[in-house]
Amino acid sequence: MLQPYSLLFCHAAQVLTLAGGPTDKPLTGAAHADWRIIEHGYVACLGDTIAAVGPMDELDAARIGPDTRVVDASGRVLMPGLVECHTHLVFGGNRADEFQRKLQGESYLDILASGGGILSTVRKTRAAAEEELLQSALHHLDGFRRYGITTLEAKSGYGLDAETELRLLRVAQQAGAQQPVRVVPTFLGAHVPGPEYKGRPADYLAMLAADVLPQLDPAAVPFVDIFCEEGAFSVDDSRHYLQRARELGFGLKIHAEQLHDLGGCLMAAELGAVSVDHCDYLTPEGAAQVAAASQGRTVAVLLPLVPLYLRQEKYAPGRQFIEAGLPVALSTDFNPGSCPSKNLWLALQVACLKMGLTPREALAAVTLNAAWAIGQQANCGSLAPGKRADLLLLGVPDYRELPYWLGENPVEQVVIGGQFV
Repeated sequence: MLQPYSLLFCHAAQVLTLAGGPTDKPLTGAAHADWRIIEHGYVACLGDTIAAVGPMDELDAARIGPDTRVVDASGRVLMPGLVECHTHLVFGGNRADEFQRKLQGESYLDILASGGGILSTVRKTRAAAEEELLQSALHHLDGFRRYGITTLEAKSGYGLDAETELRLLRVAQQAGAQQPVRVVPTFLGAHVPGPEYKGRPADYLAMLAADVLPQLDPAAVPFVDIFCEEGAFSVDDSRHYLQRARELGFGLKIHAEQLHDLGGCLMAAELGAVSVDHCDYLTPEGAAQVAAASQGRTVAVLLPLVPLYLRQEKYAPGRQFIEAGLPVALSTDFNPGSCPSKNLWLALQVACLKMGLTPREALAAVTLNAAWAIGQQANCGSLAPGKRADLLLLGVPDYRELPYWLGENPVEQVVIGGQFV
């Protein structure tokens, strides 16, 4: 006799399964929107795992026991937990004092020259006690959870020296263990050269490769990232660093084509990078090259709130990326400088407005494709038997309302691993 369900959501107006596409690579092309929606459906869980998903007329009532928690989802949407695939979770302080300076016309370079910008955050982060950083990370994770994020990538990158960068990764892991949102750490020591290495980016990367990467366990910190951009690291220096990271067993990521089209995305895809992030200046032709080089396995993580917050006009051409065969994910890029926002729903909405994504494509980009972008596709991102029971109950009856109600948080209930949180 089959075991009774532990949790059952029933009578949902729509169940957004995100299932039905390929299982061996991210959603590409038309598959971004060609996933199954079940009208008047249910999702059943057994412990921390999804046990069954389907229309109500296929529900096995014999598996509803006296201890089954039954939730009536009438008139509402059920969907997978959101996957936040690009954040800079752990940092000291904030840069609210610079916001008005930006509004008054000071450029980022002017602020940087006066000791602000990323250097300000580096100073505050280096000076912060580990417990202070941990409490800040836990505070932010609580905010992410309220938006329905159930899995989150956390980059280092605001220490820019060996000791602090290792501390940031340690804090991210501690924060992941102390609350329900699952945290996937990424090493971004190569954010920009540390202030002690001003004008010597290759020397800084050599220090990271020699002194930090060997101390990291790819099982605990699965990805190494680098910012390939003018003023940060060149394509050639980035290639050599990523090659060394790959030799040590790490998955690869890159910040590239944010401000200039340097070719970093294609270089990283040729090395087998799991994602290329930002991509505002990646052309549709370049996107097709990235897709071909990776056979559709490298995900373009687009960050629409960054140009919005920085008051820039250039947004990644997401519509053309999809048409070029490049899988697309979306993220906030939560950080203290260019996107102090945890609202992934707003990122989804801006992607529809400014990048040309349809509602169904954008939903795939914050769930299944985002899971692929951080190597979590076997665990989360869709509602399918055997996956972790990460679910959201939304206060709307139709998925098309999700990008429509601008800036609103539709989340009514969050389930992570079969538990309400």
